[in-house]
Amino acid sequence: MQILTIMTKNMKIVDLHVHSNRSDGSMTPTELVYYAKEKGLSSFALTDHDCVEGIDEAFDAAKRLKEETGYDLEVIPGMEFSTDYLGSDVHIVALDIDYHSDTFVNNISRFLDSRSLRNEKMCEKLRERGIDISMEQLTDDFPDAVITRAHFGKYLYQKGYCLSVSDAFSQYIGDHAPCFVSREKVTPKQAVKLTRLCGGIPILAHPLLYGFSKEKLDTLTADLTESGLLGLECLYSSYTLADEHNMRKLAAKYDLAPSGGSDFHGTTKPGLDMATGYGKLFIPYEILEHLRQKLL
Repeated sequence: MQILTIMTKNMKIVDLHVHSNRSDGSMTPTELVYYAKEKGLSSFALTDHDCVEGIDEAFDAAKRLKEETGYDLEVIPGMEFSTDYLGSDVHIVALDIDYHSDTFVNNISRFLDSRSLRNEKMCEKLRERGIDISMEQLTDDFPDAVITRAHFGKYLYQKGYCLSVSDAFSQYIGDHAPCFVSREKVTPKQAVKLTRLCGGIPILAHPLLYGFSKEKLDTLTADLTESGLLGLECLYSSYTLADEHNMRKLAAKYDLAPSGGSDFHGTTKPGLDMATGYGKLFIPYEILEHLRQKLL
């Protein structure tokens, strides 16, 4: 523990996978900025699911933080794409994206349109089971957020239709529950290509969470590398040392830069903290530098 403390004091640390309440996190972008200072971060990436609405707020908060305290925190504009790969959910984290560009704005609308359509259908199925719910009610309860299933779960719990958010997923909105509606998604290749078109760094997020066989994960990584993938999330909150070793080995095989992030969601993921994950995560600034070098 003493060694880790000394390293932290003398090294710049980053977190390249963080969520705000603009998607399914619990903290506002402003709160994340001030919390990042508490955690001693030099940089963090705001990577909300399929939306970038919180980035400008985070930039403004970081500017305010520097004016107030002199603390220089770098906010990295990012997003986490939800994509479909052979029927499985696969996520692509995009870093350093030009999120105001016409290319990005015109293409991201497809993600939001497909999510909105899915949400309307889920509301309809829930109403058929006697639940008082609509998109208007959800947006009233969760203003400025891109509505995800996590918001459905919170709504159902808060209105007394279930015992907990996890119970809401089990009873109503989980993958195999009666009110689940699948969403038309783009492919991970399309997400990788769009990220590159917008000047960003595409990263395959938490590859071990998909439950793929070694061969299937290798094939996915190879295919995405051909499409322009630049990074692989090798440092992650739930990884063991063996997991990190295996992911670094896979990244080296395809000349990908290792990336790392906590996947912090605030109270939405209890026990998982920004910067340190479940307590042992440590991501040096060099990880970010190496990723950015891949664009040169």
